[in-house]
Amino acid sequence: MTALVRILAWTIALALVALPVVAVLNGWVAGDRWPMRRLLVTAEFGRVSDEQVRAAVLPHARSGFFAVEPAAVRAAVAALPWVETVEVRKRWPDVLEVAISEHRPFARWGEEQLLSEQGRLFSTPGETPIPEGLPQLFGPQSRISDVVALYRSAQPLFAVSGRRVEGVLLSPRGSWTLTLDTGTEVVLGRTDPQPRMERFARLLPHVIAAEQRPLLRADLRYTNGFALVWGEPDPEAPAAGRAPLRSTPMSRVAAAAARVTSMQAQART
Repeated sequence: MTALVRILAWTIALALVALPVVAVLNGWVAGDRWPMRRLLVTAEFGRVSDEQVRAAVLPHARSGFFAVEPAAVRAAVAALPWVETVEVRKRWPDVLEVAISEHRPFARWGEEQLLSEQGRLFSTPGETPIPEGLPQLFGPQSRISDVVALYRSAQPLFAVSGRRVEGVLLSPRGSWTLTLDTGTEVVLGRTDPQPRMERFARLLPHVIAAEQRPLLRADLRYTNGFALVWGEPDPEAPAAGRAPLRSTPMSRVAAAAARVTSMQAQART
């Protein structure tokens, strides 16, 4: 019985010592004795405001220094639109530091999301204006890096002829399609999209120079050439350059490619 009493006494004593510590750490008592007095926010505010950050942090900073949970603060701030990364740190005796980096949009992804420069997908409130001039990218989320890589390689290729790539589509079956700023749809197909794209971009200025009509579609899914679909001619263009809508025969494309290759060879010699 004496041993049991002794164990019970030690248990009560330990509880009396530990309870105040637990109470302080959880903010049950003495929260006003070690309050969080300062919030330091480090950020280049663009789309996230200082007021939004403070409103997200305040409910978590009322319990005192020891009771503030950095993980909870981090989650609250990370839930704000346009926030990409958050770092939270407590500094004795009364400072809470929050460092934020915002998403910097690189492209539109699909119908409703944006892709950041860091390769992360994020969504924004419906009323938030989206920056203009972003390319439109589509594809499986598991292939984001592949879609971005093709877009980056396509841009300088078509810039030579004064065109800009505005969209890249990778279908669920693995077929690639580009959209140029002129509205031209460039179908690359599933196999060897890079060399097909390079060949077409090299020949495009010469092909366009022979026509006075908008190029609607270029199908590159051929071994030795590509098929072109032209739109209605420009009413302001000379009459000699007008012709009905049709596809360019493969023989003409192959002949044009041969002429360009011959011209390049002569230039090198």
